[in-house]
Amino acid sequence: MKAKARRTKTKIAEVKATTHMNSKSLSHLVAQALSLIATTLALTVVSTSLAGNPNPRVLPPNSYPHGKTYGEWAAAWQQWAFSLPVDHSPLFDTADCSAGQVGHVWFLGGTFSSVEVAPNVFLGRATRECTVPIGTALFFPILNNEGSGLEGNGTTEAELLAYNDFIISHAGDLECSVDGVALQDLQNYRVQSPLYTLGPLPENNILQSLFGISGTVGATTPSLTDGFYVMLAPLHTGNHTIHFSGVFTFTAAADGFDFILILDITYHITVQPGSSL
Repeated sequence: MKAKARRTKTKIAEVKATTHMNSKSLSHLVAQALSLIATTLALTVVSTSLAGNPNPRVLPPNSYPHGKTYGEWAAAWQQWAFSLPVDHSPLFDTADCSAGQVGHVWFLGGTFSSVEVAPNVFLGRATRECTVPIGTALFFPILNNEGSGLEGNGTTEAELLAYNDFIISHAGDLECSVDGVALQDLQNYRVQSPLYTLGPLPENNILQSLFGISGTVGATTPSLTDGFYVMLAPLHTGNHTIHFSGVFTFTAAADGFDFILILDITYHITVQPGSSL
């Protein structure tokens, strides 16, 4: 009886062990299946969003890259730009392009520096080197504008929208290319942000140093941005060239003053091999 009892216990233990192993195997198979389904759904979403996209290397302006709309990324771009002091900012060429960058989306941009090349005609030109981790999307404006209460552009959302619309309605001659391939239909990439907060602004901030607005250190202000923004899908490992340009044109006949600003920006991008962010 004792021997039979021992054999029975041994058999029960074997059955339990087998059941446990089968359970683990089943769980593993279920996990693999769920992972495959998730991957397939993700690819389906991407394929759907890219369907009919004239610029396959650019995420469409109606997409939600990394969980945000283009308008929300435009707001994040402005918050990044204004968070950096002018003596440590890629947009003033006083810092590496990695300054202030976090996550799977990095920001590129134009320049706040310009020279007068003819009466009332200003040229902002920059050529930059930038090394980014593999798997990093790049978000940047071709031409954009920002308005805020602190700058006196308006006290309501409607006023800020109207101010930005006036400026951006004077934008034109938009061009952008990636590795020599021109992007198409750039007018379709105009986006307006939701209302967001700039600041707290650092010492030697853009408003203080560039526009001479006092009392801005540590300040916050409601803001809106409007412009033509592009979200590039991650580039493959190696060297790439991104070029973008545009022109703001104001005339005395239409606007009461003559002013032309030409922006011409080139980035030489190196995508770093190795682990992504």
